[in-house]
Amino acid sequence: MSTGTRLIELLGLLQNRRHWPSHELARRLGVSRRTLRRDIDGLQELGYPITATRGTGGGYQLSPGASLPPLVLSEDEAAAIVIGLQEITSGASPTSADAALSAMTKIVQVLPVRIRRRIDSLRAVAVPARPPEERVDITDVASLTTVALACRDTETVEFAYRARTGETTVRTVHPHRIVRVENRLYLIAWDLDRADWRTFRVDRIGDPSRTGTTFAPRPLPADDPVEYVRARIGSMPARYPVRATVRAPAEQVREEIAHYGTVEPIDAASCRVHIAAESLDWATFCIGALEAPVVVHGPPEAVAYMRAWGRRLTAGTQETP
Repeated sequence: MSTGTRLIELLGLLQNRRHWPSHELARRLGVSRRTLRRDIDGLQELGYPITATRGTGGGYQLSPGASLPPLVLSEDEAAAIVIGLQEITSGASPTSADAALSAMTKIVQVLPVRIRRRIDSLRAVAVPARPPEERVDITDVASLTTVALACRDTETVEFAYRARTGETTVRTVHPHRIVRVENRLYLIAWDLDRADWRTFRVDRIGDPSRTGTTFAPRPLPADDPVEYVRARIGSMPARYPVRATVRAPAEQVREEIAHYGTVEPIDAASCRVHIAAESLDWATFCIGALEAPVVVHGPPEAVAYMRAWGRRLTAGTQETP
C-alpha cells in the first residue's frame, strides 16, 4: 500500500470511530507503531486535528467539533449524502431547502475531482414540483451514477432491461434525463433499435455501460419531463386495472386520488374511479383512504384482496372481552 493510499485509509478509520488504540490502528493499517506515529504527524502538519493520548489506553482520535480539511468519503458515501440533501431541497423535509443546497455545494466543493464529477451528475435528477409521499428506493448507486453520467455527457449507453413481465432485453439508448416520479426513478431515452422515445425504470436497469460514443441531444418529447413520464405510465397496460364507484362528487374524489388514477363523474353525488396499479397494496390504500362509501367492481383479484384487508382490519379493532 502506498503512503498516500495509507493516509486516506487512516483518515477514513479516524472518521468512522471516536477513538482508536494505537496498536489496533497500526494492525488495521498493517504498519508498525513508529510508522503510524509518522503518518499521524504528517496529517497534523496538514491541519487535521488529530489528538494523541498517552499511557496504557493511548491512541488517536479526531478532535470533536473541529473543522476538517478535505472530506474523506467513498464514492457511494458521497452519492448517498448528496442524494439525501437533494431529498431535502425537493421540499420533502421541514429542514430549510436553502440550507441543504448550501451544504450540498460545500460538500461537493471539497470532494476530489473524480468523485465530484460523479456526484454532479446526480444533482441533475428531475423532481416533481410537489414532494412525493414516499422516498426513492435506490438499490444500486453504481448503476444510477453510470446512467446519470451518460446523461450529463450525452454518451450512448447499453444495459440489460427487465420488463414488467420479467423478460430481459439488451437496450442501446441515447440517455437524456433521469426523472423522479413518486417513489421511483425513470430514464427518458431515445431507443436506437426502436427509433423512438422510451422510458425505463432505473431499478430495472442492469449492468449499464458507457460506450464512449457521444450523440447530439434531441429536444425532450415534452416540456415537463415529470408529467411526460406520468403520462407514459398511465398509458401502459396495468397489471391490476382497479375499477370502483364512489358515492362522492367527482371534484372531491379527484383531489384525493390526485394523479394516482382517473375520476369520471356519474352525477353530482357519485363518480367512477380507475386506478392502474402494479401493486394491490397501493390500490387498496388509495381506495381505503377515500372518505366516502365505495363499491369495488374489479378485477376479481382486487376485490378478494381488499376483502382480506377489511377482515384483518376489522379483527384488529374488535374489543377483547
